[in-house]
Amino acid sequence: MELDLAFIWAGLIAFAVLAYVVLDGFDLGVGILFPFFPEAHDRDVMTNSVAPVWDGNETWLVLGGGGLMAVFPLVYATVLPALYMPIILMLLGLVFRGVAFEFRWRTNRWRTVWDWGFTIGSMIAAFMQGIALGALVQGIRIENRAYAGDWWDWLTPFSLLTGLAVVVGYALLGACWLNLKTTGELQAHARRIAMATGVGTLGLIGVVSLWTPFINTLYFERWFAFPQAFFSALVPAMLAVCAFGLWHGLTRDKHLQPFLAALGLFILSFVGLGVSFYPYIVPGSLTIAEAAAPESSMAFLLVGAVVLIPVILAYTGYAYWVFRGKIDPEEGYH
Repeated sequence: MELDLAFIWAGLIAFAVLAYVVLDGFDLGVGILFPFFPEAHDRDVMTNSVAPVWDGNETWLVLGGGGLMAVFPLVYATVLPALYMPIILMLLGLVFRGVAFEFRWRTNRWRTVWDWGFTIGSMIAAFMQGIALGALVQGIRIENRAYAGDWWDWLTPFSLLTGLAVVVGYALLGACWLNLKTTGELQAHARRIAMATGVGTLGLIGVVSLWTPFINTLYFERWFAFPQAFFSALVPAMLAVCAFGLWHGLTRDKHLQPFLAALGLFILSFVGLGVSFYPYIVPGSLTIAEAAAPESSMAFLLVGAVVLIPVILAYTGYAYWVFRGKIDPEEGYH
């Protein structure tokens, strides 16, 4: 049976993007939550909880972006001009967040400044990721295999809403991560924040989900036409299961369950995007097959991916295993 290399690569890139969102999402969420934890010691514990893994989590962003450029160069050439501003601001936010993370440990006089830098960098990165997602869902105008839209097409009420949704969702992941990794009053406060951000995340998922089918007839038909509607109904049903798992875990003093339930909300939302998009990689403009590189290029690159992705998964899993368990409030990154 002949392999559909374009479909395989689309799946690999989607997996890399999802891995980035769920892994870097919680440490961005920790930064977003800094203002809600004014005590310096609490902030130290929060940064110690992500210090062993936060930079490794961003490996998936590099893999996803690099893979997109190599395997779907037409998407890279048309989508990036449409999203230059949010992508540049996202990268600047990630850089500033990384600098602030290191510098806050090196000074006492300026620590408050770097704490705010950590928060602002995290919020900008999360917000711009959401805006880029919203702009992509809205659709990007492509004519003659080139971007044909305006500079500000990415900035719309819908993209602002998706930006807010990602910020609140990342804050939920961060709060659930702190519930998993910390103890005492810090954990209790994180649990209260997780309840509030959980309600906010579910509400924003609902608003975005109701708005999306009316943006493009492709989405409406995909979600509501017979017989696809039977399959499409499974996604919100499973979202409801995750929402119950989140509420149950937070109210019953569970530690791992709320984090897994929050991850489930993101994974199912990502699956919902896949249901809406397929077989397009740029909705309404380019299909996966149309945008793919030559078969020989995809086959050559797939050999490297088959080696590289298991290695990344192995060292990522090992890092999380080594640093499993609760954070000692008196030890960590200095």
